[in-house]
Amino acid sequence: MSLTPQLPLSRTRINRDAISRKIPGFLEQIMGEDTTRVVLIWRGEALLAEDSHTRIELVAPAGVPAGSILIYLGVTTQSVRDIPEGTRIVAAVLDDDSGPLVSKDMARWVSARTMAHALDDLDSGIVVEALAMANWHHAHTFSPITGAPAESDQAGWTRVDQSTGKDLFPRTDAAVIALVTDQHDRIVLGSNALWEARRYSLLAGFVEPGESLEAAVIREVFEESGLVVTNPVYMGSQPWPFPASLMVGFRAEIDEASLTDIRPDGTEIIDLRWFSREELLASLGEVLLPGRPSIARAMIESWLGRELPEGS
Repeated sequence: MSLTPQLPLSRTRINRDAISRKIPGFLEQIMGEDTTRVVLIWRGEALLAEDSHTRIELVAPAGVPAGSILIYLGVTTQSVRDIPEGTRIVAAVLDDDSGPLVSKDMARWVSARTMAHALDDLDSGIVVEALAMANWHHAHTFSPITGAPAESDQAGWTRVDQSTGKDLFPRTDAAVIALVTDQHDRIVLGSNALWEARRYSLLAGFVEPGESLEAAVIREVFEESGLVVTNPVYMGSQPWPFPASLMVGFRAEIDEASLTDIRPDGTEIIDLRWFSREELLASLGEVLLPGRPSIARAMIESWLGRELPEGS
């Protein structure tokens, strides 16, 4: 069974309602309706509700600072808290000066990377979609083809090259992540050169042009560890909008016929270790594992057969 429905950043209660994006004047229309609700995004972070550390603030259109980039996210698929089913949700991406004007309490601006797992399904889906689109807009104020200014259109879901009139569409970078097991059902974890000391996770990397997901698993594992794996099997997927990835998880087995000692590549991966279930549990505290919002943690817990303790 796929892990996707239980992954923190894969949850949502939003119908993206793509058909409405192309209606002329649609975004302006719904921003004139008091029932619309807006999530505020500033410098890659979302605004928490003033009275809650696990709920985002959804404001009426009147609370949106002028000059914000607006993106229609869709409609709610069920009633949640005080948000009725069918509520239209918009993201407002604030400019650098507007964040402190909205809230001087900087602790209310939070990253989905660290706290998405604490949000409910509605808020998690809203924040992930909003951040992914905000990051795309930030990187595409100019056309990558002509260098001309590119202006937001279709309710925030395209940008138009002002020199050619051609639409630019959001892109997602696919990346694979692998739970690699040996003949003893141990898993291999690696420590990245960019991480803090003692942190370990599953092996992962971006899919290259013209490459299948399964081929990317085999290539990335070999490049980072020297291990040859076979039969990659899909486990689940999760958006990772930091800035624009889709993490696709696979389980893969070591090819025993070509089994060799593991060797980190020395550039990206500086250490590799095999863990049995008992060894992993015994190493908690010594070894730091992926955070709760990540697909890597869910994959490790699936293999382990239990949740890892908070803070591990």
